[in-house]
Amino acid sequence: MYQDTIAAISTPLGEGGIGIVRLSGAEARPIAETIFQGKLSNRRLSYGHIIDPDSSEVVDEVLVSYMPAPHTYTREDVVEINCHGGPLPLQRILQLALRCGARLANPGEFTLRAFLNGRIDLAQAESVLDIVTARTQASLRLALQGLRGGLSGAVKSLRSELMSTLAYLTARIDFPEDEVEPQDVVQSLSESLARLRGLIATADSGIVYRQGVRTAIVGRPNVGKSSLLNRLLRQDRSIVTPIPGTTRDTVEEVVNLRGVPFLLVDTAGIIHSKDVVESLGVERSRRAVEQADLVLLVLDISEPLSDADRDIIALIGDRPALVAANKSDLRQEAQIDGLPWEVVRTSALTGDGLSELEARMVNLALGGDVVTCDALMVANPRHKAALERAEKSLVQALDGVASGLPDDFITIDLTAALNCLGEITGETVHEELLEAIFSNFCVGK
Repeated sequence: MYQDTIAAISTPLGEGGIGIVRLSGAEARPIAETIFQGKLSNRRLSYGHIIDPDSSEVVDEVLVSYMPAPHTYTREDVVEINCHGGPLPLQRILQLALRCGARLANPGEFTLRAFLNGRIDLAQAESVLDIVTARTQASLRLALQGLRGGLSGAVKSLRSELMSTLAYLTARIDFPEDEVEPQDVVQSLSESLARLRGLIATADSGIVYRQGVRTAIVGRPNVGKSSLLNRLLRQDRSIVTPIPGTTRDTVEEVVNLRGVPFLLVDTAGIIHSKDVVESLGVERSRRAVEQADLVLLVLDISEPLSDADRDIIALIGDRPALVAANKSDLRQEAQIDGLPWEVVRTSALTGDGLSELEARMVNLALGGDVVTCDALMVANPRHKAALERAEKSLVQALDGVASGLPDDFITIDLTAALNCLGEITGETVHEELLEAIFSNFCVGK
């Protein structure tokens, strides 16, 4: 399967100045020469036209680059056809490439081949997707850190240490009669465990930077939810009127707050209503609360708390939340003491309190940790899970040593820890996991 020559459109579909059709594999150059009217040059852009070899019809005016293996993204021969960025020329060129012997690439197959051919490891391959989907400069820096091998280097160093300890224990098992130079197993395992836990400690913040924080903005009608959303976005995204219940559906937008991407979900005011459309909006608001990583409860402090306010407070329950006590520019009437969450007084009208609200949102999302994104961080939930399983195995190994278990039992736990770490870099990965990871990529990457 991976010996086929593959082709795909590598630029977003739609109208644009330039579009790219990419081919990779042993037949990439012969296929390109069949449909390209011009002369290909190694690692240079060649001007010419794409033609239909059956009809000699000119399809588009193009620039074509040919890059021979192994110094390419996939370590295979690669051809990239730069054409005009409309859907029709891109599709026509792709279909010609497929007709001449290429196969349509699977999602992420170009990057998968880069991994299988040893150009990058699995953690670096996943960082490619993170770069494509990065929403803030901070998340982009983390993704580039991964692509440069930051996490891979730390994991490989840990595996090397554990492999040394495993080799020592295996030697004691295989050659009990021989003199094996003593090694402090407890110290080496303890040091590896400490380094492992240091990586795990960065994961929660790293995942926040990578994935963002889904934040539901909730409250009863006319408390200023949409106005607050517009303030946070610095643009008029939600319709704002003095009429209660203007928002009847959820409105979603991403905002960068101090490097952390927040997916803000402006919800319909949560009330009991007989209006069918309004009831559907309220139900979606309830689901938004259930799915949120963070709830931003907006209260109108110019009025006493209502039964609707109290119902929403009960709906939030023990979910992570922050209270925006809105309309602070007006006289305060609401009694908000005793709420189980931090309260920030804001005015969506004047912008007062907005900076403090943003700071509290970021602080809550990161768990109060002060994080510098230039430091090595674990930003992928899969990596975190693998590290935690490795940690569990190392703890069991240390417990086994302390309990005086035979070396055979200790090596079982050490091998399990090594396999978990190998899942991160791809040294001990199975095909099903590869398919799951690369299925998240776009077809042309």
